[in-house]
Amino acid sequence: MLALVERRDVAALSWQVDQPVSAAPVWAQQLPQAWPDAERLLTLAPDYVIFGAGDGGRTAALLNRAGHTSFELAWGEDFDSVRGNMTALGAYLGQETEAASWVSSLDEQIRLLSERAAVRSADPGIVYLSSSGGSAGAGTYVDAAIRAAGGRNVVADAGAVGWTRGDPEFALTLEADIVLTSYFVDGYASTFNRGARHAGYDRLIERAERHDITSGDWPCAGPRLIDAAEAIADILDQFELGTARSVNREDGS
Repeated sequence: MLALVERRDVAALSWQVDQPVSAAPVWAQQLPQAWPDAERLLTLAPDYVIFGAGDGGRTAALLNRAGHTSFELAWGEDFDSVRGNMTALGAYLGQETEAASWVSSLDEQIRLLSERAAVRSADPGIVYLSSSGGSAGAGTYVDAAIRAAGGRNVVADAGAVGWTRGDPEFALTLEADIVLTSYFVDGYASTFNRGARHAGYDRLIERAERHDITSGDWPCAGPRLIDAAEAIADILDQFELGTARSVNREDGS
């Protein structure tokens, strides 16, 4: 939404705006906060109400009966979903031109990532690991970001589809050159954070390069998914450079 409207037009944002997983700018964190509660939203009296995927429910129905329109983002796991949400949101806000421009910019960024991938010779295996110990197989937005960056998702190659639960034994079977971690530092504290505590995950991380991806770049396949993909592309470029240097040393050059 912040990509389509002026700062002065934003009355309130989600209660998560000032949480560690948020990538919102400082000014946005200082705005009033809202949550899926009809009374709270009616008190704010906005012209537009935007719900996250699955958040509308009964609250949206109550708002509609009170004469307020609302829009709920669709859940998605790929860049087509990001495009679709931005286009639909632009139509809801009367910002079709701005939304179309944003989608065009996204397509150009993805095209440039493809060009960067085409000149790499290394093909490192990548594993994503969340603080819970879970990972991402085929058909997830993490997989979409890895593939857009030109990477190879080892978890998907192992046959996993969708989001995997924390399984140290499965982690020990994976051979990765790069481990992408998220929510270890800028996530929610939880007793389920086995990825940050279990020795099985330590072994996976110790055998590979570890890189942290900012958690706010990819919750719910949002518009910052492209930022995650670009960060992964930077990591792949660094790996390529490191591989070339290693080969040169072995050749004595």
